[in-house]
Amino acid sequence: MKLPRLPERSPVKITIAIDPATYAMLQTYAVLYRETYGVEEPPTELIPYMLKSFLENDRSFVRARRARASVPEGA
Repeated sequence: MKLPRLPERSPVKITIAIDPATYAMLQTYAVLYRETYGVEEPPTELIPYMLKSFLENDRSFVRARRARASVPEGA
């Protein structure tokens, strides 16, 4: 699995709306996660780590974020 076992955490809760097909995929992912790691995690616990992994591996986003961080304020 691309997503490693989740670390201990104190979550910050947000609300999102997703389509039924995406939710079904998340449920399947949670089943595969349980089968892989022997720990049951609901999709709501997996989503933040999946999103973080996605953002960290989006090369365009990483480059843009790095470039933005290197621009001094007020420039």
